[in-house]
Amino acid sequence: MKVGVIGLGSMGMGAALSLLRAGHEVTGCDMREAARDEFAAAGGAAAARAADLPQGTEAVVVLVVNAAQTEAALFGEGGAASRLKPGAVIVSSATMAPDAARALAAQAEGRGFLYLDAPVSGGAVKARAGEMTVMGAGSEAAFAAAQPVLDAIATKVWRLGDQVGIGATVKVVHQLLAGVHIAVAAEAMALGIRAGADPQALYDVVTSAAGNSWMFENRMARVLTGDDAPRSAVDIFVKDLGLVTEMARGLDFPVPLASQAQQLFTAARAMGQGGKDDGFVIRVWQAMTGIKLPGE
Repeated sequence: MKVGVIGLGSMGMGAALSLLRAGHEVTGCDMREAARDEFAAAGGAAAARAADLPQGTEAVVVLVVNAAQTEAALFGEGGAASRLKPGAVIVSSATMAPDAARALAAQAEGRGFLYLDAPVSGGAVKARAGEMTVMGAGSEAAFAAAQPVLDAIATKVWRLGDQVGIGATVKVVHQLLAGVHIAVAAEAMALGIRAGADPQALYDVVTSAAGNSWMFENRMARVLTGDDAPRSAVDIFVKDLGLVTEMARGLDFPVPLASQAQQLFTAARAMGQGGKDDGFVIRVWQAMTGIKLPGE
């Protein structure tokens, strides 16, 4: 297929490379020259603007930050819509509110395109391996049109129904868990350091015992080495936990743990850590208690 990938961040680059390996004709779109150069070096085509995708593109995967960026990338000035083949499928994978997903689907369908509400999870490593998890919702026609793309980028595709917005809902709930897990992993590591435990020994014990979580194992491994280069940044969880609280407020549903976790990520951003790896929300505790982090 002739496929465009808009957004060559940690997940988008992985998706684009996976599509390329699967034999598709792939154009990666990103404003950052370094990202375009990396994808071009791997054998793909690269464009700075969505409007520069090849005419007749049959599918476009949108892996940007939020709903506003998705709308701009598709339907704004310089968006991809004019380059898409009639009946093309849009695979919308940014994390967003369910209402935003439904509004984007209405725009897409009004222009004659298929729309798949398809947020993803798995991290940069699984994205590059073509092993993401897709939380998909949309019509049978949208799933059928997107199938070659999904086969290339994911090993698990959940079909959550034909109503756009359900995929976004499940991803928001997932992000509640992810954000709280990262925050509590950082809290536990910081407490152990403050109490005098050896950080590596603490990590080894927790990751071999019942209190472990994937987020503790993954994020605290980077804290141990001081590797704060963002795979998923603090800013992402300021946004995503905001979506959690927004959705919960609309349902008159209390989410005290998610709200507290959002405040911790917000505090990290206020400290200038917004662009750092999200596990480095631990620097909030460092600022409050003066603990020395490993590798620093």
